[in-house]
Parts: sequence; structure tokens; C-alpha cells
Amino acid sequence: MIKSLVLTVGLVLGFTSQAFSEAKEVTLYTQRHYAFDEIIVAKLQEETGIKVNVVKASADELITRLQEEGENTPADLFMTADGAGLDRAHKAGLLQPITSEAVTSAVPATLKDPENHWVAVTQRARVIVYSPDRVDPAELSTYEDLADPKWRGRIVVRSSSNAYNISLLATLISEIGVEKATEWAAGVRKNMARPPQGSDRDQIRAVAAGLADVALANTYYLGLLETSEEAKDREAAAAVKIFFPNQEGRGAHVNISGIGVVKGTAKAELAEEVIEFLLSEKVQAMYPENTFEFPVNPAASLSDVQKRWGKFKADDVPLSTMGEFNAEAVRTFNRAGWE
Repeated sequence: MIKSLVLTVGLVLGFTSQAFSEAKEVTLYTQRHYAFDEIIVAKLQEETGIKVNVVKASADELITRLQEEGENTPADLFMTADGAGLDRAHKAGLLQPITSEAVTSAVPATLKDPENHWVAVTQRARVIVYSPDRVDPAELSTYEDLADPKWRGRIVVRSSSNAYNISLLATLISEIGVEKATEWAAGVRKNMARPPQGSDRDQIRAVAAGLADVALANTYYLGLLETSEEAKDREAAAAVKIFFPNQEGRGAHVNISGIGVVKGTAKAELAEEVIEFLLSEKVQAMYPENTFEFPVNPAASLSDVQKRWGKFKADDVPLSTMGEFNAEAVRTFNRAGWE
């Protein structure tokens, strides 16, 4: 009888332990592919006991998957490396409002959905990287100016299928209209030193190597090159400088990585606890030091690398604009012949 009772108690405790363990798990669908995110996930589990099951794919693939899975999706959180993806997920009815005041109060209004369906976690500015040996900073001014014939054969930039370029063009369309944005894209294409290819890091390396004078790239890639274990990458970073465009007007284009809670999840409270952790001052200060993305929590400090880049004015274009004009941006690139 005693043996039977002990066995029964053991089974109950075992089931309770398993249920508790499962209750402290969430599944994250994410577009982000950074190794540092794995460190954050491990730190989250260590400090909160929450285990995060990570599923990686492109934003469009994850959105399609969420739509196909419907109410049976295992996902509790959806994260992208581009504001347009969040906007598309929200408009597809895949996200629910975040209710945590700790989350909504940590992020400025310009970096979250007006109804809190998603919030930014990090920021990155898309800037002009240039060779100080061949370019006088006085030559530089705006994104629009890169279409000027004076830059013929002097620009490198990645493919038009890249989300960062699409979101940049989407904001340009919202500011200057489709016709002028098409002229801009066609002008930049004519000014390229080579057909679009490679990553942002490859564009920076090309400028450093003298293949071009200027490039469009996200700021954090320069930070990654500057702190690379490869001497050639560090040399490339040392050979270029950053220019923040449109400082006399709307400001430099800023995109985000952001996150939202999947609609219908039974673990919304736990999912929001994960977001609270990501937006905490301590974790926010880790991104500038490791990925060189800018924090969204104003209380978090910048890295020394970012401080050397200098202060800049960021555009105040609503992030939803990237999703609203996403399809038009793709069509505009195609009309302009930008591969």
C-alpha cells in the first residue's frame, strides 16, 4: 500500500513538473538570423525560466505558415528584421494587441503600432558609407541626390529584392510620390559601379577596395566589420566613413527589428513577459555592444562604436508606411530596371 502510494505521488509530481515545464515554454517564429539572439534566448531561460522554441524562416514564409496553421499554430510570438513584415502580419490579422504596460511604456510611440499589435526591439539606420579619400563630405546630402549624374559609376548597393532597400523605397514613395521615386531608382541604377550583388558588408568592402566611392548600407554592418576577427574586415571598416542623409529634412531612414504576440495564443501573458525581457534596459544595452543595432528603450546606452558615428536625426515616417507601400516599391524597382 505504501509502495503504491509512493508510486502514485511520484507520477503526480512527474506530471506536474512536466506540465509546469511546458507551461513555461513559448514558440517564437523569427526572421532574425543573428547568433547573438541565441545568447539572449539562453539568458532569458536562465533568468526567467522561460524556454523559447525558435523557428527561423523569411518573414513571408512565416506569415504564410501562420495563415495555414490558423488556430492550430504552435507560435506564440512573431519577430521580423523589417518593419514591413510586422505590418503585413498585423493587417493579415495574425497579431493581437500587447497589454503589458512595461512593454508599451518602454518604446516611443513612433516605434510601435498605434494599437500595440507590435513593438520595435532594435533600430538600424540605412546610411551612405563613403571613401573619405575620394569623396568630400560636402558632396553628400540626401538619398535623392544619389540619382544625380555626378555619381555615375560610383555607387554600389545590393539587390532590389532586399527588404532593407524595399522599405527605404517605400518611405521615399510616401514622401515624394511614385513618379519621382521611379526616377530616383532609375537614376541610382544608372550610377552603379556594378550590378547589384552581395550583402551590405560586401558593399562596404567594395568601397574600401576602391571599386566604388559610396554605398548604401545599414549602420550595424559597419560595426560588425569593425569588430570582426578578420583583419581584412577591420581594415575595410577603417577605410570608410558614415554619412547620415537628409539631416536638413526628414532625417535618415530607420528600420527596425520588431515583435508581436500571435493572435489566439494561450500563452499571451508569458509571451509578453518575453517581450518585457527584450525591452529591459539591461538587455537593450546588450544589442549595441554585440549586434551594433540601436536600442529602442531610451534608457539604454550606446556602444563606443555607435558613439563614434555621431548623433543623427532619424526620419519620423510611420513604420506602417513600409508595409503600406511595400508592393508599390517592388513594382517601382522593376520599372527602374534595378535587379
